[in-house]
Amino acid sequence: MTAAAERPGPGIVPTPGRAVRAAAVLGALGLLAFAAVNVSFEAGDRFATGSTAAYADGLSVMNWLVVALKLLGAALLLLSLRTPSRAGGSALTTLLLWGAFAVFSLYALGSIGEAIAMLLGWAGGPGRIDAAGIGYLLSMTAFAGAFGATAVSCSRRTGWRRAPIALGVLGAPVLLAGILVLAPALLVALGVMPAL
Repeated sequence: MTAAAERPGPGIVPTPGRAVRAAAVLGALGLLAFAAVNVSFEAGDRFATGSTAAYADGLSVMNWLVVALKLLGAALLLLSLRTPSRAGGSALTTLLLWGAFAVFSLYALGSIGEAIAMLLGWAGGPGRIDAAGIGYLLSMTAFAGAFGATAVSCSRRTGWRRAPIALGVLGAPVLLAGILVLAPALLVALGVMPAL
């Protein structure tokens, strides 16, 4: 078979490479494991006692929201490996992949900033840096890498359309604000939990 015969023709979208497939599968498995941790929080009534007891109902709603987002992320990583059947579907996939990449990148950068502030004594001192925090930082960085690899692959395979990439990256702060600020405020307004 000649090299020309192996190249995809017009309108044919090549499949992702082995490294991208591995990143997507490992990222999806990691997100499923993280979702299982959140489910275990609910099974063990983690929020029902101690200083979080007054917020237990609201924290439970937020916890299930996080489970849903992690499951959506795992599905997105795996779906990104398929050949898109129509332009609209690939544009949505591209937007979501770049958005997830930006969200996890913001989380990783925020964790790095927090660690630097601790090391410098601005936020509680270096003694507050523990294995769980380091693991969280490494996980966020790994998820950012998995979504970054699949986002680049999907964009390359579907023609690098700028609009879905820009909307995904610029939408990430809006999504984070929705999760971290608007959702708790809505729960307070609905009386599900007391004001923070």
